[in-house]
Amino acid sequence: MRLDHLTFNPYEVNTYLLSDKDGNSIIIDPACCSPKEQAVLKQHIERNGLKLLWLINTHGHFDHVIGNAFVYDTWHPTVAAHQDDLFLIQNAYRQGEIFGFPVTPPPAPDHFFKAGDELTMGDVKINFLHIPGHSPGSIVLHLPAEKKVFVGDVLFNGSIGRSDLPGGDFDVLIDGITRQLLTLPPETIVYPGHGPQTSIGQEMIHNPFLNGL
Repeated sequence: MRLDHLTFNPYEVNTYLLSDKDGNSIIIDPACCSPKEQAVLKQHIERNGLKLLWLINTHGHFDHVIGNAFVYDTWHPTVAAHQDDLFLIQNAYRQGEIFGFPVTPPPAPDHFFKAGDELTMGDVKINFLHIPGHSPGSIVLHLPAEKKVFVGDVLFNGSIGRSDLPGGDFDVLIDGITRQLLTLPPETIVYPGHGPQTSIGQEMIHNPFLNGL
């Protein structure tokens, strides 16, 4: 499996590309928000001969879906998210307005993943976890064979996602992290929606929200 990582927009959202040996690719949280950033993404995909088949949003906050319209209009991948965040995706434009950020309305998802779903694309095999609390429909992409997990804004290096936005719940978030993430092998690499990567083991020991659990 090939993994590419790009960071976009003033909120420094991590956009990830997962590709199989044939170049078939999944983009996670396309966050490019300007013509310059769109050009960077387009050049990267074309230069590496990637074929974009899926666009998957870990959740529906505007900074993570702000590039959806560009990606869909350019490559027409299947767009997927969790049903419980549909209301956020549908209101991404209004979310952006609140923060003074123009957002092109993203396309409606073609597919909804739920807890326990699996996706196989060549040698890329993904299990989906549903961990609400940051948003109602936050999903996590777990690649067991690769010992990697893409967590959106559920978990960060040394922190956790905020729970004071619409649909957030601190206790639900902590419960989901405890039951579904901290039970993964400690060497599992965590790829968050913002900031540097970490590992499950590191967060169990050093994350102030989790190391007393």
